[in-house]
Formats: sequence, C-alpha cells, structure tokens
Amino acid sequence: MTNPILDHLLSRRSVSAAMLAEPGPTAEQLTQILTAAARVPDHKKLAPWRFILFQGEARASFGQTLARIFEAKQADATDARIAFEGERFMRAPLVVAVISQVVENAAAPAWEQELSAGAVCMNLLHAATALGFGAQWITEWCAFDPEVAGALGLAGNERVAGFVYIGTATEKPDERDRPRLEDIVTAYRG
Repeated sequence: MTNPILDHLLSRRSVSAAMLAEPGPTAEQLTQILTAAARVPDHKKLAPWRFILFQGEARASFGQTLARIFEAKQADATDARIAFEGERFMRAPLVVAVISQVVENAAAPAWEQELSAGAVCMNLLHAATALGFGAQWITEWCAFDPEVAGALGLAGNERVAGFVYIGTATEKPDERDRPRLEDIVTAYRG
C-alpha cells in the first residue's frame, strides 16, 4: 500500500536556487505554503518566527542592498561577485526569509524556539514541493551579517533562520547520497 505523505517525504529533494525560474506560487498557493509552514511544534504557542517575502522588484531592490554591504566589507571583491550579490534574490521568483524570534519564556528555552524556526523552514520546503514547485533553504553570508540584519529591520532577539527560494524547477535535481541508517542509529541500552 502506498502512502502519499510518506512517498513525498522519501522523495523530496531540494532544487538549487540556480535551477529555479518563473512561475512562482500564486497568492493562493503562497497562503497555503505559509499556512503549512506555520504548523510546526511550538512550545507555549509563542510563534517564535516570522516571514519576510521578496517577490517582484523587491528582490532586485534588496539585492542592491546586499551588493553595497558586500562591497563595503570585501575590499578585494570583484565586479562579478558584487554583481552576483546584487542578483542573489533574483535566482527564484519568491524568496522567503524565515526570521527566528526568541521570546523570553522560562518554559520554552531558546533552543526549542530556534528549532521551531528550523521546522518552519522545512515545512516551507515540503509545502512548496507538494504544490509542484522546487525549493531550497539557504543561509549563506547574508543570513549572518549584522548590517543585513539591520537592513531587514531585525530586532535584537531576531536572526535569519534561512532564506527559502521557491520557483519552478528548470531541471530535475540529481539524487544525492543519504546517510545509511546503520551509521546514524543507535539503540540506548542503559
């Protein structure tokens, strides 16, 4: 007997941002994707994450911000690399920044809240794939840069959990090696 959910989980594959193109999700599909993304374990119902969407011209506009920041920090940056940074978010029709927001709560440690934000990223990938899109979860330098955080308007308790690129795959990605269960599973024996 086949199980479509298990089949999806066993076959999901990230599609490189470089292999994504138009069309991206419609407004209705995006609502479905974000709704599914927010259905993750969330101890104490804190919703310790939020989304910043980059679509249309906003991708190029923020790309120029990335290029300026990169150029200012990298004295030896080539023109080609600066141009790449300016086009970074143009690799897909939609880029979703998942922002982790740690809320002070003694019953919900920061680590649990950060894991919840990671689960949001994973659910974004699953939902996009389930709707027929390709997707990739990336951090790269810009997820960790304080000036980029400032440009995104992040508060002191926030940081980028990832940028999830979503679009139509231009080619099917190759399968990659997966860890063998016997190499990663142990049974506790007391």
